[in-house]
Amino acid sequence: MTRPPSIPVYETEQASKPTPRVSWKRHGVGTPGLRSLPEETAIAIVHDASTTAVMMATPANLEDFAIGFSLSEGVVDHIDDIRSIEVVPNDLGVEVRVWLVEGHSQKLSRRRRRLAGPTGCGLCGIESLAEAVRPIHRLAGSDMAVDADALLDAMDSLAQAQSLGRETRAVHAAGFWRAEGGLVAVREDVGRHNALDKLVGACARDMTTDGVVLLTSRVSVEMVQKAAVMGVAILCAVSAPTALALRTAQAVGMTLVAVARSDGFEIFCHPERVRLP
Repeated sequence: MTRPPSIPVYETEQASKPTPRVSWKRHGVGTPGLRSLPEETAIAIVHDASTTAVMMATPANLEDFAIGFSLSEGVVDHIDDIRSIEVVPNDLGVEVRVWLVEGHSQKLSRRRRRLAGPTGCGLCGIESLAEAVRPIHRLAGSDMAVDADALLDAMDSLAQAQSLGRETRAVHAAGFWRAEGGLVAVREDVGRHNALDKLVGACARDMTTDGVVLLTSRVSVEMVQKAAVMGVAILCAVSAPTALALRTAQAVGMTLVAVARSDGFEIFCHPERVRLP
């Protein structure tokens, strides 16, 4: 499989910014200090010189973001449909220019979306209701299974790996965990959809699909849709799913685990992939 050229990930001055603030606790006095805040920047995803989407996102891992967005939104079917990527900062934000292999521009023009979305907006700008509930192919049969305790350990390792989240307390994370190798990829962003798109892109570049997607957010239908594009069989999240997300996971054959806490979790569909004590 041909991969896009390796391009250094663009960063702003830094992904977070130390900011003065005054801290106060009941019965105490105001204490000056610093709080690190995550950066938030307008990111334009541009395919073949035409803007597909503009999202507010954390300006890190932008090549992964562009690849994951292109895959999860159906702009391309495979990473080898992407010829090259350029990351171009300007005074207003960052353009991530994705150049497709010959023949894909026509497909893109039929599915063109133009949107200006708030942070992590997953469905803004979609032109029809059919696009919002687009069909997803059922996942290929998977005999993957994980121990319940291992899944709890995986979620704990995601929390420990959230460097930007630990610093700012203001971002979401998506992680990819394998029984052999543990947590192999983590991406963080002010938007939960953006974090998952970045993870989709990172895993596509490494051609990794046999594992579990871990989320620090709730599970809405588009999160299931994006995970299904990866071909993963198990999705595990800190918060609960929506009813539509559950129906979608059930339909595509994905095991949905949610409300994951340090002492347990809830399995909502296809429980056979989680080995309980």
